[in-house]
Amino acid sequence: MAYAVHFAATILACWMTAQVLARSTWPWHSPRVAIICWQAVGLALGLSAMGVPIALGLGAYDLPTGSALLALVSDLLHGTLPAGLGVLHLAGVGVGFGIGAVLLTTTVRNIHATVRAQRRHRDLLALVARDDPAAPGALVLDHPSAAAYCLPGVKPRVVVSAGTLSLLDRAELAAVLTHERAHAEERHDLVLLPFTALSHALPWFRWVREAHERVALLVEMRADDKAREVHADAPLAAALRRFATAGHRITPAGALGLGDRDLDARVQRLLVADEPPRFIGLTALAVASTLVALPVSLFLS
Repeated sequence: MAYAVHFAATILACWMTAQVLARSTWPWHSPRVAIICWQAVGLALGLSAMGVPIALGLGAYDLPTGSALLALVSDLLHGTLPAGLGVLHLAGVGVGFGIGAVLLTTTVRNIHATVRAQRRHRDLLALVARDDPAAPGALVLDHPSAAAYCLPGVKPRVVVSAGTLSLLDRAELAAVLTHERAHAEERHDLVLLPFTALSHALPWFRWVREAHERVALLVEMRADDKAREVHADAPLAAALRRFATAGHRITPAGALGLGDRDLDARVQRLLVADEPPRFIGLTALAVASTLVALPVSLFLS
C-alpha cells in the first residue's frame, strides 16, 4: 500500500508542477530547460499511472514494485501465490500493464499516422514544389496564403509559400528559414510525440492536454531562439507580426509551422531581453529530476 501511495503522491506532484510551469513566465526565457521539465513531468506521470494499480495489486508482497513483479512472476511459474493475493489484485496488476499498453499503442499509432501524413505530403511536394533562389535550401509552393513550415523526418524539408516570399523581406525570410531548420535539427516532432500520446491516452486529465499545448509553444520559442542566435531579433519579430496579420495560414498534418502558436507572446519575448535568475532553472531541473527519480527507482528496485 505504501508504494501505491508513493505513486499517487507523484501524480499529485506532477499536477502541481504542471500548474506552476503553465502559469510561470520564466519558461518563455528558458524554453529548453522548460521542455526538459515538461518531459520529466510526462515520464513521471506515465510511470506513476501504471504504478498505482500495480502497487495496489502487489501489496501482499510488501516489496518495491520492481521486486514485487519479479516475485509475482516467480510464484506464477511455481504455481503458488502468497496469502491475500487474489483475482482482484491480479486484475490491478493487469490494469497497470494495460495503461502502459495504451500509452505504447497510442504512441505507435501517432507515429504511424504522422509518418503516413508526412509521406503523403512529401510525395505531393515532389510534384508541385519548386526551388527558388529567394529561399535557399527550401521548397516553394505556389500558393498565395502565408506558409512556412518544417516537414520533419529522416530527410526533413523546409517549405515556404509564394505568399510568404511576397510577405517578408530578405532578412525576415532568412530568420524564418533558420527557425524552421531548427525544428529539423533538434527533432522537435519527437519532443512533442510523447505529449500527444499522453493527451490521447489520458483524456480525462485536462491538464495533460494543456501540457501538450504548452510544450508545442515552447518548441516554437526554442526554434525562435535558434534563429536569433544567427539573426537579429527584429527581423524575426517582424516576420511573426506579418504572419499574425496575414489571415489564413497553412500548416499540413505532421509539420511544424512558424505561425502555429501564440504569435503575440513570441513577439513580446523577442522584444523584451529579460533573463530569469539562473537559480530558477536549476531549481526547476532539480524538482523535475526528483519527480522522475521516485517512480523509476520503485520500478527498478
